[in-house]
Amino acid sequence: MKNNSRRQFLKNTTLAGIAIGTLSNSSRLIAEEPEKQNAECEITTLDYYGEGPFYTDNPPIKEDGQIAKENEVGQKIRISGRVTNLDCTEILSGTIVDIWHANNAGQYDNIGYNLRGKVIANEQGFYMFETILPGKYLNGNKYRPSHIHFKITPPGFPTLTTQLYFEGDTSIAEDAAASLNSGQYDASRRIIPLNDGIDGVKEGTWDIVVDGDGATTGINDLHINKGIIYSASPNPFTDSVTIKYGVFSNSNVSLFVYDIEGRQVAKLEERYLTSEKYEATWLPEATLPSGHYFVAIKINDLQVHYLKLVKG
Repeated sequence: MKNNSRRQFLKNTTLAGIAIGTLSNSSRLIAEEPEKQNAECEITTLDYYGEGPFYTDNPPIKEDGQIAKENEVGQKIRISGRVTNLDCTEILSGTIVDIWHANNAGQYDNIGYNLRGKVIANEQGFYMFETILPGKYLNGNKYRPSHIHFKITPPGFPTLTTQLYFEGDTSIAEDAAASLNSGQYDASRRIIPLNDGIDGVKEGTWDIVVDGDGATTGINDLHINKGIIYSASPNPFTDSVTIKYGVFSNSNVSLFVYDIEGRQVAKLEERYLTSEKYEATWLPEATLPSGHYFVAIKINDLQVHYLKLVKG
């Protein structure tokens, strides 16, 4: 049973002007006890600068997640995560993630749709896109930090408009928007690290929370007392990957792998397990395409944790 009073409060807060989202450097999980666990449901805000002057209506849907052209100049980055509702108890498949940003030189394409596009969260609530790290540009006498604009719209619910920043950017401290660390425009949870990935692409993770109705599974800190995927190695992998995970109480446990479209491509475990550490090896078929996958653990039919896998 959902905690309706808490959820209604969160909705009313959003309508009053405080936008809800999340930024996470690691995956989050669904809560069984909303009132107790939802304190861990990280909340972000609208960006202080809002939409800004460079949005272009009706950007194209990028089914392959490629926001930047293959020959676009700049450091390639890949952002992925999951979309859930306000109290982190439901995934929001079908959410539209509208993306736009400057090029490597800090300039926007205001004529066409270069470095602009939409991706849609899949059936498991996952989204992903690849682009380049935006360049900086002067805002008055100071440079704005590298940032990506977002409009995030779940089916039938209001749009969240915000911006994403990156750890280590020396322009954050003096930026009027990115430096805010309290109040309704708090940007501190919208500053994420970029880590080394494959083929020179930097990887970032951003889990998003917006108002909406979805399926009961999601991202809150349930792995603290239910179960967790500790690691996947090697990752990226070619022929096989070993997933190490833990079960914290005797439970029915399943371990599944999904592709970027949300389709199940492998079942690695499905049985009753006692409280212990385990590992499973995935040996995908040779015909399985290279790309990004997600391994998820379910405890008593409740999905509590996930990790991203990269098949080279």
